[in-house]
Amino acid sequence: MSEIAWEITSLSELGTFSRGKSKHRPRNDVKLFEGGKYPLVQTGDVKAANLYITKNDSYYNDFGLKQSKLWPAGTLCITIAANIAETAILSYPMCFPDSIVGFNANPEKSSELFVYYFFEYIKKEIQKSASGSIQDNINIDYLSKMRIKVPEKVYQDKIVDLLSSIDKKILLNNQINQELESMAKTLYDYWFVQFDFPDQNGKPYKSSGGKMVYHPELKREIPEGWGVDSLWNIANFYNGLAMQKYRPDTNEDDYLPVIKIREMMNGFSKDSEKARLDIPTEAVVESGDILFSWSATLEVIIWGKERGALNQHIFKVTSDTYPKSFIYFELKSYLKVFKAIAELRKTTMGHITQDHLKQAKIVVPPIEIISKIDAQLQHIMSQKQILENQNQELTQLRDLLLPMLMNGQVKVE
Repeated sequence: MSEIAWEITSLSELGTFSRGKSKHRPRNDVKLFEGGKYPLVQTGDVKAANLYITKNDSYYNDFGLKQSKLWPAGTLCITIAANIAETAILSYPMCFPDSIVGFNANPEKSSELFVYYFFEYIKKEIQKSASGSIQDNINIDYLSKMRIKVPEKVYQDKIVDLLSSIDKKILLNNQINQELESMAKTLYDYWFVQFDFPDQNGKPYKSSGGKMVYHPELKREIPEGWGVDSLWNIANFYNGLAMQKYRPDTNEDDYLPVIKIREMMNGFSKDSEKARLDIPTEAVVESGDILFSWSATLEVIIWGKERGALNQHIFKVTSDTYPKSFIYFELKSYLKVFKAIAELRKTTMGHITQDHLKQAKIVVPPIEIISKIDAQLQHIMSQKQILENQNQELTQLRDLLLPMLMNGQVKVE
């Protein structure tokens, strides 16, 4: 392969920067959002995205759009306040506030994807240079004048093709996992929410006239012979530890990566903290364990990655009586209630307490009925786990290749 030509240039030579718009104050004025139809992306959405922004929670109406702007699909979003130097690409037209800068590449010189990977490469340096102020931030002038070393456009595209092929496989696995989760949830709801589990004749219980009895505590009917209990009673909730107390020595090669809420949702990265191997056994998380983040961000997942150390604000949930699938879906079903409770407690940092778990009453089927569906649910969830393990390996490969490709240490043929 012939020698690749690299040159030092400013980012503004590769495309156009434009700052987001959100002129109206207060920013959360309901007049901006009532009947909204124009997607609005926030810095948190950019940080949570994996390459592409595929969802948003807020929508401007016509009045909201007048004080903002709709950027086209394909625009690279770069956060310049709060979450510094986080990047993702719009998958459909969206508005964004002035805490985000949009970048549109000159197609003859670069691409939004290449600049995305460039920012992934130097993100930590930017965040470090921006730290120290009351609120860490950078500005559009800083970005425009940034000098970088880039290869010719044809070779940029080769780098992008390699890295994006890995990211697209990760995205595909995530989509498959969402479908698998939906399949399992539909099956679970059919049995334990609609109460149409197979009766003795193999027919759907409630739809076929199975006997229902009124339960005064729940104020609704449940199948005859079923019980009611609390989430606290059917499972064990082990809270993680402050892992900064268990940091390994700098020369210690053996350690466990720490699972904070970020890792719980996105997996490990090279920036994940480390813990010694001698942490309490209960704080060790294995692939297949149920994790429940109970403070600020409320989510329930089945951990599908390598062994880790459980940080505080996350429960590891086990049960001595019931299968994992039952515990997992009962917790997932109760999340809406927990989030409503946390929302009411926002001024004191919304979180879930032991009392909330004790008050969370659920319908408990006979164990033999739970066991019948467990095998089907476990099969679906094991397929999810395989794909999550694959994604962890793909992420590690991408993170290994990224710096070597961006600094020319490794070449793409």
